[in-house]
Amino acid sequence: MPLQGEYEPSTWDWVREQVETYERTGGREANTLRETGIPIVIITSRGAKSGKLRKFALMRVEHEGEYALVASKGGSADHPGWYHNLVAEPLVEIQDGPEPHDYLTEIVDGDERQAWWNRAVDVFSPYAEYAEKADREIPVFVARRVD
Repeated sequence: MPLQGEYEPSTWDWVREQVETYERTGGREANTLRETGIPIVIITSRGAKSGKLRKFALMRVEHEGEYALVASKGGSADHPGWYHNLVAEPLVEIQDGPEPHDYLTEIVDGDERQAWWNRAVDVFSPYAEYAEKADREIPVFVARRVD
């Protein structure tokens, strides 16, 4: 069942514009991280404090229908805001193409985290630099489809 509620667009113009364009075109446009050519997906989550729907783009790290959501925040010392949203409410929507689908997320660790981390670095090599820079282990969520 799709997430219901009031949508609050990002305060960052480029994020808001990318999400709007991606959704309007069914993923045919605005489907890469700016000019890198690296594919992204759109995540919809519920704000942990506001309860409003939030949308953001993440690198497309997909394997056998599941997705890694890497909470890198560019290697900063703290987690991105969406990390707290997923911890509070693990149900999200992921749009990878024309239609969004429901997914449950969970933080993975051990060998499973390492396997997903390797996939993420293969897609977006700066993650390795972010890990060296961060004073924390970067959390990796895995999103599994809910039917």
